[in-house]
Amino acid sequence: MAAGASGERYAGRDDLLLVDLARGTTVAGVTTRSRTAAPPVLWTRAMLEAGRASALVVNAGNANAFTGPAGADCVSATARAAAAGLRRRAREVAIASTGVIGVRPNIDRITDTIPDLAAALTDDGWAAAADAIRTTDTFAKGAGSTTRIGDTQVAIAGIAKGSGMIAPDMATMLAFLFTDARLPAPVLDRVLRQAVNRSFNSITVDGDTSTSDMGLLFATGKAGNDPVEDWRDGRLAPFRETLGAVCRDLAQQIVRDGEGATKFVAIHVSGATSEAAARRIGLTVANSPLVKTAIAGSDANWGRIVAALGKTSERIDVQALTISMGGVRITDGESLVDGYDETPVAAHLAGSEIEIAIDVGVGRGKATVWTCDLTHGYIDINADYRS
Repeated sequence: MAAGASGERYAGRDDLLLVDLARGTTVAGVTTRSRTAAPPVLWTRAMLEAGRASALVVNAGNANAFTGPAGADCVSATARAAAAGLRRRAREVAIASTGVIGVRPNIDRITDTIPDLAAALTDDGWAAAADAIRTTDTFAKGAGSTTRIGDTQVAIAGIAKGSGMIAPDMATMLAFLFTDARLPAPVLDRVLRQAVNRSFNSITVDGDTSTSDMGLLFATGKAGNDPVEDWRDGRLAPFRETLGAVCRDLAQQIVRDGEGATKFVAIHVSGATSEAAARRIGLTVANSPLVKTAIAGSDANWGRIVAALGKTSERIDVQALTISMGGVRITDGESLVDGYDETPVAAHLAGSEIEIAIDVGVGRGKATVWTCDLTHGYIDINADYRS
């Protein structure tokens, strides 16, 4: 991989990433469900249908979204430039963009920089790669681990970007995961979707979905493990677990870097009709501006949680509902716990790591979602985003 400065938006920093993938690399991905999805998303969706990838190009600063025919032209020109520089097929080049919406990209700045990146490829470019794809992120995000498929050790590593406009509908960010495992695209697809649901689809910063989001998983096959044709194969269990852990690590880094955030919040929901229902209930609470601002102010106003729960379309039993914060039970059914003392809850909320537990009393489904507080800093960042 190689990172460089195209000057498309930023001055004096890298904003373009090129990744050269081993021949025979398989790929799976998930993309935003936004009805205003950007041309890079549309291009990459089509590329994913074949399940093969030879390269990845990511530009930061310009989302290339809502840019008319010029946007599609930029994507195809970028893919052709990467294919020429790497001697690959343009249709096997994944394209991703992030940044300001509605600004036509300067195609030449991107395509003219790609040959320089192709000449500067390195096996040790992870830090530069993670840094190049940032927009409002305050730090580069990466994670990795090793595991086994049968008797073969395999590696999983990934980079991600995201800080604002984070509301899962797939996931609102860019994430690129790489493994040397040998796995077919259909298997990659199933394990990726499972991991995404419990990581990137379980985070929120501000309730807004972007035009440009995607998560891609590339498998080079270089580890040479025995073939696995079914994602439920028992030999794949350690790989699924490790992929999930890497995705959670990256997803939580995004929340911790939420625009203006000062607190990391974990919301554990149990007693729902299913895991998916528990996740939706948790995100309803996590997306509430009133809950998030109360947490920002260290205000133990548990009534904000009650109000947010009232918006959910999922089943809850109000008479069995319990809410805890910082391990302290607050409610039991429709009333406060006898002898409730707010002091330890307020002390917990004064910290930077917040735990909320909710049981809705109708089933066995459970899930955890992660969010952050909502501060004046979020307004300051987004009020001046284009400048």
